Amino acid sequence: MRMYDIIMKKRNGGELSSEEIQFFIDGYTRGEIPDYQVSALMMAVYFQKMTEAETLALTMAMADSGDRLDLSQIHRIKVDKHSTGGVGDKTSLALAPMVAACGIPVAKMSGRGLGHTGGTIDKLESFPGFSTALTTQQFIENVNRIGIAIMGQTADLAPADKKLYALRDVTATVDNMSLIASSIMSKKLAAGADAIVLDVKTGSGAFMKKESDARALAEEMVKIGKNAGRKTMAVISDMDQPLGYAVGNALEVKEAIETLKGRGPADFLELCLSLGSQMLIAAGKAGNDSQAGKMLEAVISDGSALEKMAEFVEAQGGSREAVYHPELLPKAHIVRPVLAAVSGYIDHIVCDEVGICSLLLGGGRETKESGIDLSVGLVLCKKAGDYVREGEALAMLHANDEGKAEAAEKRYLAACSITDMPPEKTPFIKAVIV
Repeated sequence: MRMYDIIMKKRNGGELSSEEIQFFIDGYTRGEIPDYQVSALMMAVYFQKMTEAETLALTMAMADSGDRLDLSQIHRIKVDKHSTGGVGDKTSLALAPMVAACGIPVAKMSGRGLGHTGGTIDKLESFPGFSTALTTQQFIENVNRIGIAIMGQTADLAPADKKLYALRDVTATVDNMSLIASSIMSKKLAAGADAIVLDVKTGSGAFMKKESDARALAEEMVKIGKNAGRKTMAVISDMDQPLGYAVGNALEVKEAIETLKGRGPADFLELCLSLGSQMLIAAGKAGNDSQAGKMLEAVISDGSALEKMAEFVEAQGGSREAVYHPELLPKAHIVRPVLAAVSGYIDHIVCDEVGICSLLLGGGRETKESGIDLSVGLVLCKKAGDYVREGEALAMLHANDEGKAEAAEKRYLAACSITDMPPEKTPFIKAVIV
């Protein structure tokens, strides 16, 4: 088998066999096939697309390129949740304890933030002493004992995907539905869950700006999951403005805690209930959305979801006191308002710009090596559709540097559009793909 022949076959619109895909993934992972040949193949895939069979074969080859997490020692059906990323997306912080409190084990691998999107691990490290550096055995034991554990992604999980994504990133071949879907799903399949629930974002703060693209990606990933023998479903949710009101690591943790106390933002709670319902249904715990939703609301009402968060944080070295007393979490020295220059309705907020505001304040990373300030960020006072008066606060900046606060304030003002008429309301949950 020759890489040259594989490139020519795909360039001419042919369908690659699973053996041909396995050959190039194995060779590229081992360093035997050079970047320039794989670049040529990726460009051919970009223009000629991939069939359903090719996409599945690529996903499975990447999932098998390194270690697969063996979660067979964990009792009961294990359900994983993945988000395509956004601004203020603290969903796992509240959702995982809610689902675990309903008796469904949550064994999750999460990443750190990069650019304008935040990472679950960074947010969790707002709890003093918290660590995601667990061995696989500790991870499994925590799930069996308290029903929940979250650890960092291992270097040996789907290494072919990491290598291939880095190449696609510099060869203008990222934006292909099969390549995006296989990249995400290879890691999810290697992570060992029995069922996968996907939160696919759409809007100005999402990777998929258009709802039609988000739907296409969701359908592609659900198809891959099912073809790989996993229960898979997707929720398409709005990311045209930040999720909830808080943007920034410790600020988002506080909002997640408030949600588990029954005082969370409506959009954030709606997303947690929607994703949680699909997780309970996938695990066989509930028969429909209504039944699942009532179970999730019950564990918020009786305090068991909040207690589950405290157990989880404590089990991974963090302070359970901070769950019940969030004032112990990191706090910024400067808290100042961003004031509206005119009166009117918030027509829209350019969501990724809000993420960049948090980045400017020190709450995000420009590179993987960058340090972050867990205390900084923004808390929105007004969202799309709300009326604001001139001189009223649009948001509160939490900062530790006056210069950074001024830069973030200018950026935030430019991201907010204020008009005389309220914008048309659109559903927050766009669709559920099963």
